[in-house]
Amino acid sequence: ATFLIGDGVIPSNEWRGYVLRKIMRRAMRHGKRLGLRDPFLHRLVDVVVREMGGAYADLPGSRDAVVNVVKGEEERFDAVLTAGLPRLEELLDRAAASPDRRLPGDEVFRLYDSLGVPVDFIEDLAGERQLTLDRAGYERAMEGQRERARAGSSFDQKKATAFAFASDAARAAIEQTPDRFVGYDTTSVDDGTVVALFDATRAQVEALTAGAQGFLVADRTPFYLEAGGQVSDAGTIAAAAGDATVDGVVRVVPGGPRAHRVTVTTRLIEAGSRVRLSVDAGRRDAIRRNHTATHLLHAALRQVLGPHVKQAGSLVAPDRLRFDFVQPSAIPAEAMARIERLVNDEVLKNTAVTTEVKPTAEAMAAGAMALFGEKYGDTVRVVSIPGFSLELCGGTHVRATGDIGLFAITGESGVAAGVRRVEAVTGTGAYEQFSAQQRGYHELLHALGAEAGQARAAVERLQGDVKRLTRELQDAKVKAAMGGGGSATAGGDDRIALNGASLIARRADGLDRAGLRSLADSLKGQMTSGVVVLASEDDGKVSLVVSVTKNLIGKVQAGQVVKLIAPIVGGGGGGRPDFAEAGGKDPGKIADLLKESRVVVERMLGTAGG
Repeated sequence: ATFLIGDGVIPSNEWRGYVLRKIMRRAMRHGKRLGLRDPFLHRLVDVVVREMGGAYADLPGSRDAVVNVVKGEEERFDAVLTAGLPRLEELLDRAAASPDRRLPGDEVFRLYDSLGVPVDFIEDLAGERQLTLDRAGYERAMEGQRERARAGSSFDQKKATAFAFASDAARAAIEQTPDRFVGYDTTSVDDGTVVALFDATRAQVEALTAGAQGFLVADRTPFYLEAGGQVSDAGTIAAAAGDATVDGVVRVVPGGPRAHRVTVTTRLIEAGSRVRLSVDAGRRDAIRRNHTATHLLHAALRQVLGPHVKQAGSLVAPDRLRFDFVQPSAIPAEAMARIERLVNDEVLKNTAVTTEVKPTAEAMAAGAMALFGEKYGDTVRVVSIPGFSLELCGGTHVRATGDIGLFAITGESGVAAGVRRVEAVTGTGAYEQFSAQQRGYHELLHALGAEAGQARAAVERLQGDVKRLTRELQDAKVKAAMGGGGSATAGGDDRIALNGASLIARRADGLDRAGLRSLADSLKGQMTSGVVVLASEDDGKVSLVVSVTKNLIGKVQAGQVVKLIAPIVGGGGGGRPDFAEAGGKDPGKIADLLKESRVVVERMLGTAGG
């Protein structure tokens, strides 16, 4: 687990993260069987680092991040057991009372599927009671879930829409066509040949006519196929008999040639035609800027946050970039500023970006960053920004870092346990963001009537004024409500004598909870023995407070009063014997609530009917 997390794998319910989660939870379960009640697994990380850190240099630097991820997973597993154990115990009791002493497989699967209780954990507890698990039923339920998942998965959709060939010979010809991508060196091919065409249903055809959508396979192409987080290229294809636009690229068969997703704009394109393939160069340049910036960002994150930072996903599009990475906690604003500055410093150096194809072992020995789980052949493409970044990457990049122009971080957030996300823009996108911020800043200065550099002080003065005026308005409302005028008596008499005690049941709209508390305290302060019930409507919602003088709480408890009357306005609440509050959602019933409050208090005082 320590090595996996150190390499960027995070516990999850999918793929390699699921394998890691199963390994960890099995270890946690065995710990519980040994009597370990508190999280313990994270403490063993130090053992691994101590024993193996000398041979694996990255391990000590990843220690803190690994510990945080493991401890977080332990706490989540405890939450799973807290929620699932009561239901599991109930299931075990029912199985023990049944004639066959078996746990129904479908119910065991529901515990696993809805609450995450591991089936081997369930099986262990069942074995301790000499109960058996209906494994066949469990597997049937599991397979049914898999079928439902497959039916909705993009993988299955792709399978359902696999390319259909005109014949076995046509399939063989396509499968033998090499994938000739020339897009690293150029954005256009003047003398390509259409190897095959497919219509919108992916059935092979001889031609596509104007307005038709489909797929075009050429003998070579400058169009990049989405991979490594970088989106596919877009552009145009022109033939002597017609033209088409390209909005994406897919594989015809695994490892086979690329199929350009096209819409024919004029006349027709036929199989065997000579074509010119042209990538949208402006869009490609924007993607290049964002991809190289992603490498700079990765290196800057490792410099500022530590070597535990490992890529966990990315998106490189023409308008933005997104980088997910292993990091146990949110990044402070000061660190984000340093990261952004580091990237822009590298941009200003205008360092040449170099790409080389090297033997994989040589590249890894040189320290090139690789993605965990990626399959690399004997040789790899290495993208280097000398002195700053070295990564294995098949994407397209700028010639020099200065081509990026400007780098601006637009957001930082958490996307999963132990995984953070940074989003950013470059080039024109960064300029537009900077320009929009400048316009907004100057509009703010104009609205505040402040000079440059005085905006914060002006806003703080306004906030102080708002707080003071809000306080004064609230005080004025409380004083006005103290008189009980206007709607204050709605729903009943304002002050009622009940067997030596007083009841004030009053509506006081316009007051928030704090205002109601203040009013209740003021009214109660005027009583020697009494109960105050206040209700207020604000934005369609009801606030309710009940306050009782201390000499009455032996008979009338505020929390009990609230529990009895709050449901009238569709709410609930509670509190201390001398003070309680509640909320509600039906202001139309406030009058009924105030009337009922008299009935409730009279009953508690023993004066009903008196």
